[in-house]
Order: sequence, then structure tokens, then C-alpha cells
Amino acid sequence: ALPPDLKALGDQYVKDEFRRHKTVGPGEAQRFLKEWETYAAVLWQQAEDSRQSSTGKACFGTSLPEEKLNDFRDEQIGQLQELMQEATKPNRQFSITESTKPQL
Repeated sequence: ALPPDLKALGDQYVKDEFRRHKTVGPGEAQRFLKEWETYAAVLWQQAEDSRQSSTGKACFGTSLPEEKLNDFRDEQIGQLQELMQEATKPNRQFSITESTKPQL
């Protein structure tokens, strides 16, 4: 449901994330999958909203609350920053709202 360039970026990121979490315990795996399912639902709704929008400009992503960011390791924060930089490069057909918090 996402624009092709954003879909390609997201698909690669999701594959990498699932590979990184192959060996986690059941509790962490359950939390990981729950977060991905929640985020997928948010993206789906945003894609639906953008299709119905008269402006033609889509905005994808969501702010991460500070309590979730505090659970991340420095490596994960770095990955989010890289993803945000890639997703917000100029000349895209979509936009991701930038804030002081990383966007997914």
C-alpha cells in the first residue's frame, strides 16, 4: 500500500529486523511481533488516508514515545536515525514528518 520507493526501503528494513531477532527468547519475540503488527496497522491506515486525501501528499510514520526510546540500545537508535535519513531524502514522492524523536 506504500509508494514503491518507500515500500522497497521498508521491505528491506523489515527483513533485516526479522533476521536480527531470529534468536531472541519467546518473550522478546512476542513483544517484537506485537510492535510490528501495531506499526503495520498504522502504516496501512496512513496509506488508506493518503489515497482518500485530496492533496495527494502522503505522510507516513509515527513518533516514538520517550519511554519506548529509552528501551532501545544505542545501536537501535542509530538504525532508526539511518532509516529516517534514507526515508526523508529530497525528491521523494512522500514525506515523513521530522521531529526531535526518530520516526518509523
